[in-house]
Amino acid sequence: MDIETLFEAAEQRWLSHWQRGPRRRNWTSVPLQVGDAAPDFELVDSTGRPRHLSEFWKGRPALLIFWRHFGCGCGVGRAERLRDEYDRLVDAGANVVAIGQGEPERATWYTEKFAVSCPILCDLDERVYRAYGLLECSTWLLLGKPKPEQAYFEELIQKHRAKGRRVADNPFLLPGEFVVDSAGRLILTYRYQYCDNYPDAEALVASIQEAGV
Repeated sequence: MDIETLFEAAEQRWLSHWQRGPRRRNWTSVPLQVGDAAPDFELVDSTGRPRHLSEFWKGRPALLIFWRHFGCGCGVGRAERLRDEYDRLVDAGANVVAIGQGEPERATWYTEKFAVSCPILCDLDERVYRAYGLLECSTWLLLGKPKPEQAYFEELIQKHRAKGRRVADNPFLLPGEFVVDSAGRLILTYRYQYCDNYPDAEALVASIQEAGV
């Protein structure tokens, strides 16, 4: 499937999510905590190659970064921060990997356009996001108001296109960042409370160093 067709389908999913609103606002069971085993999944990377999450914590700690949707300005901000932080995270001992809501083709496009410093694995159906206890946020946290009229979304789609990044997939899905030690245990469970609620780099480095002990 060509990339433009994938972009258009992702825009329609984004619009459908806005029409129905967020649904997963609270946990129905205790979410993963520090000391729990990190769930392992097989996902494909941006090349279409199957990868297990556990590959990244084999022999050294891993930092799993669950991304915002591929049209989100907060995701672009995280890519910028990650470029600044990446060498420190790796020097602290981590394998860094991102999980995103997209197909390999869009993951490749995103990696190249925003110079993402690590591999991106594809979780379009959000099953791994759910397993790691990542919820959806309210329209108020995204817009500062309840759901606007349809014309607002049509205008927003055009604004994002003009910026070279298309709206996509589930706009309510919150990111998270998790440090896993080489035994597959969670050392840090950081779930964003809003779009650009980025974790402190010092906390990530300290958690990676703890995971390597």
